[in-house]
Amino acid sequence: MSVCAFDHPILSALVGDEHIASFFSFEAELEAMLRFEVALARAQAAEGLIPLEASEAIAAVCARYSPSWATLREGTARDGVLVPTLVRELRDTLGEPFARYFHFGATSQDLIDASLTMRLAQILPIFDARLAALGARLGELERVWADKRLQGRTRMRRARPISWAHKIASWRAPLERHRTRLGELLPRLLRLPWGGAVGDRAELADRADAVAARLAAALGLVFATRAGHSERDGIAEFASWLALLAGSLGKIGADVTILAQDEVAELVVADGGGSSAMPGKVNPIAAEVLVALARFAASLSAGVHQALVHENERSGQAWTLEWLIVPQLCVAAGGATRLALRLLENLRLPDSRQA
Repeated sequence: MSVCAFDHPILSALVGDEHIASFFSFEAELEAMLRFEVALARAQAAEGLIPLEASEAIAAVCARYSPSWATLREGTARDGVLVPTLVRELRDTLGEPFARYFHFGATSQDLIDASLTMRLAQILPIFDARLAALGARLGELERVWADKRLQGRTRMRRARPISWAHKIASWRAPLERHRTRLGELLPRLLRLPWGGAVGDRAELADRADAVAARLAAALGLVFATRAGHSERDGIAEFASWLALLAGSLGKIGADVTILAQDEVAELVVADGGGSSAMPGKVNPIAAEVLVALARFAASLSAGVHQALVHENERSGQAWTLEWLIVPQLCVAAGGATRLALRLLENLRLPDSRQA
């Protein structure tokens, strides 16, 4: 067992999501940071705040930058964030007269938050596409099994018989609402997180809004008149959304584990897992992991809500908490969508109920 199952060379295949996880690699994080610095310099040059030659030199240096892992690691342990060391290395490479223009009007939180926001902007369409695929598969099952019946159950006891259309609708409807919620939260989540030392962009005076508009457009983010360094409701809302998504998929998993039990036999999971002790036994692995991921995501979401408590204009305490939690929460929800798609493709009615 490793510290994080999503990084484990074996367990990650069970619970993780390689595609989503790739956006949280250090390489992806650094690439987004360098994109931010280049876009900031170009926006400032366009507004006459720094020489055009400086922005071109910054772009060239960022394009060929090769990080010193040991140096960045040491600097982060000392400074609490890698940005001071990163900025110093790039300024040293730039040299005079352009070094003074690099990272002008920005602070460490701008760079870290912008990098995360830019990567989330790439992740959200993946979730949207998977929700569309899940909805399509559930809609197909709902149509094909519409006239089939199964035993309704309330509080784990037999109730009245229901149709499969009724059952599947209870799986599909929340996912449709989650897709709507995703579109609604985008403007609040993908705001440009750039504000300088205390978030007011004072270093750029009356050119701040113009630079922000150019920077937001270049990075594909939403223009904001000021940074939200201490306003973490957007990331907390997204954490809640991820937990809602995982929870709704966990409900499907819970239902399938019950309906596929030998004693119930309302469903067959065609692609189950094997047993080391009983070769003929088939376990509903995907359904079980959906339940586990739902519970895990719920606990992580609560942690992100703790990070809403930012003291004053910027917080190192709450901010660090987000770094520990948000990547795992995204990968957990991504793993849940991946497993749910696999599970739904492998659901069958027992032979006696196909007719």
